[in-house]
Amino acid sequence: MNIHDSMYRQGWSRPQQGRVLAGVCAGVARRLGITPWGARLLVFVLLVVLPGSPLILYPVLWVLMPADRAVPVTTSAG
Repeated sequence: MNIHDSMYRQGWSRPQQGRVLAGVCAGVARRLGITPWGARLLVFVLLVVLPGSPLILYPVLWVLMPADRAVPVTTSAG
């Protein structure tokens, strides 16, 4: 088991839809049950309160959070 599998099982993944840059805020928002814009606002507030911290945290989450896995589409011939 690697870090990507572990994070994916815990619900931390970057969605394919609703991305602005890499999907980190959208993934965090989905995991926390808030809107993506709420997560982006939270990042902005953290940037104001703790200068630089989101600029370090965002790329780290970008690398660690896996993208949503594509579900294979199955068709039935009938």
